[in-house]
Amino acid sequence: MTSMRDASHRTGRSTALLVTLLTAIAALLLPAVATPASAAGTIEQVTGFGTNPGALKMYRYVPTGLPQGRPVVVAMHGCTQNAQGYGTGAGWTELADRWGFSVVLPEQTSANNASNCFNWFQAGDTERGQGEAASVAQMVDKQIADVGGDASRVYVTGLSAGGGMTTVMLATYPEKFAAGGVVAGLPYGCAQAAGSPYVCMYVGATQTPQQWGDRVRAASSHTGPWPKVSVFQGTADYTVKPVNMDDIVEQWTDVHGTDQTADTSDTVAGYPHKVYRNAGGAAVVETYSITGMGHGQPVDPGTGATQCGTAGAYLLDVDLCAAHRMGRTWGLG
Repeated sequence: MTSMRDASHRTGRSTALLVTLLTAIAALLLPAVATPASAAGTIEQVTGFGTNPGALKMYRYVPTGLPQGRPVVVAMHGCTQNAQGYGTGAGWTELADRWGFSVVLPEQTSANNASNCFNWFQAGDTERGQGEAASVAQMVDKQIADVGGDASRVYVTGLSAGGGMTTVMLATYPEKFAAGGVVAGLPYGCAQAAGSPYVCMYVGATQTPQQWGDRVRAASSHTGPWPKVSVFQGTADYTVKPVNMDDIVEQWTDVHGTDQTADTSDTVAGYPHKVYRNAGGAAVVETYSITGMGHGQPVDPGTGATQCGTAGAYLLDVDLCAAHRMGRTWGLG
């Protein structure tokens, strides 16, 4: 799932060894991903969006004729994927046309990470004001300025390493996001808590809900309100184990000051769905446990009102489109 930033950007022989090991394993786990067909509009690259300390690329999709004051969704790809392939394949550009919002599509480079994974496990890329986290924050500011987006309705989501970076953004820049959607991702600070990214991915980290929450609270000076969080996880995911969804729930329910017992349990498209509410009754965390699904983004190709996405590698047709469910929770459509 992940590999370290090139050794030339890091010091120490132990880091160099880990780079070699993670790159080799990621190459085996994640073969090349085909790019789905483009959506109706055009995904364009944006340059000059800030100092870009994380050396990322910025792409975006703006539906033709989109008025000012519309929401913005930041969608981050998984390892071996790219901005355009994920934006169209996951269904985000399709929904942008349908519901009227713009999409920011950050893209990793092989110079940063040999498997094009966002570096959700590197301290220099996961702290406020630094590295990749700061680059994504600058993309948000650029998008709002360019398209007149509604700064109070910005959302962030991602798959796998992109899911890991989603919790990074929610923790380090919580004031910028109303909510986030984590797909097969990791809680913030998991690699540090577990001692390595692979222990985090395969085993999880031994933390109490308060310890998880403290990691988020320490990531910025923010005191609330906090972003709401939706989590999607396959029960047969052997790349990012389902325990990580449990840890995300513990982390973000603690941040929101509520307990870890679901207030509502039902099914959506036949899959278990849980909702956790705060003392005021507002839903602050929700989970979708996709029975039998492996590592990937849930999609539901078709033209129906609840359908979106294109099936492919790590874009898995399970009769539920995660992007659609997030968008409905966020009030996009």
